Amino acid sequence: MNNRNERWQGIKDNPQYPVVIAGGGINGIGLFRELALQGVDCLLIDKSDFVAGSSSKSSRMIHGGLRYLENAEFRLVREALHERNLLIDNAPHYVSPLRTTIPLFSWLGGMIKSPLIFFGLPVKPGGRGAMIVKGGLTFYDFVTRKHRRTPRNYLSSKQKALRDIPGLNPNIVAAATYWDARITQAERLCIEMIQDALKANPNCRALNYVRLDGAEKDAVVLKDEVSGESVPVKLQVLVNATGAWVDVANAAIGLETKFMGGTKGSHLVIDNRELFDALGGQMVYYEHGDGRVCIVFGFMDKVIMGSTDIHVDDPDEARCDEDEISYMFETLRDVFPGLKVSRGDVVYKFCGVRPLPAASGEFSGKTSRDHSIETTEPDGGRTFPVLSLIGGKLTTFRAFAEQTADAIMSRLGVERKTSTEHIPLGGGRDFPSDEAARAR
Repeated sequence: MNNRNERWQGIKDNPQYPVVIAGGGINGIGLFRELALQGVDCLLIDKSDFVAGSSSKSSRMIHGGLRYLENAEFRLVREALHERNLLIDNAPHYVSPLRTTIPLFSWLGGMIKSPLIFFGLPVKPGGRGAMIVKGGLTFYDFVTRKHRRTPRNYLSSKQKALRDIPGLNPNIVAAATYWDARITQAERLCIEMIQDALKANPNCRALNYVRLDGAEKDAVVLKDEVSGESVPVKLQVLVNATGAWVDVANAAIGLETKFMGGTKGSHLVIDNRELFDALGGQMVYYEHGDGRVCIVFGFMDKVIMGSTDIHVDDPDEARCDEDEISYMFETLRDVFPGLKVSRGDVVYKFCGVRPLPAASGEFSGKTSRDHSIETTEPDGGRTFPVLSLIGGKLTTFRAFAEQTADAIMSRLGVERKTSTEHIPLGGGRDFPSDEAARAR
């Protein structure tokens, strides 16, 4: 606490930074690190603990977005696959390849529906068969051919799939296997990136339990939630990286925006040895009857399953409710009818809100998962622009941070010093350690 008091006092003593970043999730922290490595002084704040929001409540997947191909988001998938492979390289202490199997219930399903979705027609997703899935996985392998970090995909016969995954639905016709990646400690990775940033540029500051509490002509008013004190901080650029709370944070400085249309994704942590053993260290990625894609995979000595995709108006009210729990068990029974998994096996439930853009479509699954910057330029009463970060995922945070940093540095007249593509993250440097290597 004394250290925190000193940092707050330092802000009061010198209340000016070229860039203030509100939001200590993966996007805000990624940008903080990116700017620090370019020599840009910046201040990172969060109203709560760092990584307390959606970044700590994800599916723990680092993935290319196979499902996004159906929405013709090829640029996003290419970027996500590239960033996935960079994370496998740069954060090997937390990110590793994850073998994934898709049970397939038809050969030709989706051959009509998927092209209609691809061309933007209002068709409900679902019914994806082996040929459609194989096409998407072939694209996966093609994109990563020059920087391959995972094995190529393959199809398995029904008989082999049922032998490999006990309890799987016997009505399948085949199974497809490919590789994405998982992250074990997203929270620790974020904290290590803050440490990286502070080491690279000691003029930067990061402080949590500080919130936006108004704006003046050339400053934002920051309130310390611990002491109750407020201080105006002069700045040149404000970045709103608060995720699902973007519109709420903008309202705190007098901006009325309607950028966000978040959906909640609920997950369950299951303690069931039969299910854990059946998965055999891989993830099963499956489609429910309503077209929603679900996942189940081993995590530590438990199993994570999810997720839902339900629109929420207030991210502070998002909870995993009983209807969602029932829904997730229904999806699991469809794909694993031969296993006994019950409500009593649930040891934990969690819910995060995806920071998606506002959309009017009927099917939330069709809302773009891409990221973008909404810029509110200075007006008569405010001399600084506000850059609101929309979307973004754990997988693509570095690319989003790079794009945002370049936009900021262009405004500041600062040139990029280095690319962060191949700079290890935190404990990813020299991993495994010599001690760990000797222990093996």
